[in-house]
Amino acid sequence: MTVRQRVRGLSQEQGFGLVQQTKLVTAASELARNTLIHGGGGSVTVELSTDGDGRTGITLVFSDEGPGIPDIALALRDGYSTAGGLGMGLSGSKRLVDDFEVETTPGEGTAVTATLWSGPPLNGRR
Repeated sequence: MTVRQRVRGLSQEQGFGLVQQTKLVTAASELARNTLIHGGGGSVTVELSTDGDGRTGITLVFSDEGPGIPDIALALRDGYSTAGGLGMGLSGSKRLVDDFEVETTPGEGTAVTATLWSGPPLNGRR
C-alpha cells in the first residue's frame, strides 16, 4: 500500500471532506517525493491526532537520514529547488496543511511533520 492510499483511506474513515482528503494526499505525495529524492529514502508515520480543543486530525511524519537542509527558510520559498524541479514540494505542502514543522540537522537528516485537522474545534473555540 502506498502512502497516498494509506492517507486517503484514513482521511475517508475519519470523515474528511473531499477537499481535505485531496490536500492531505497531495502533501503526503510531495513530502514522500522529497524524502526519496533529497533524503535518499526514509520512513513515514501516519497517525490520528487530537488537540486540546477537541479537534481530530491526521499527522504525517516523514523522516530521513540524508544530508539535512542547510537553510530551512530558503527551502520553504516557492521556486527554490536543489533538484531542478519546480521548488514547490515543501512550500506547497506547508500551504496544504494546518500545522507544519521541519526539524533538520545538516549531515544527519530531516523530519517533516504535517497535520491537517478535520474541522474547527468541537468546543467552538479557535
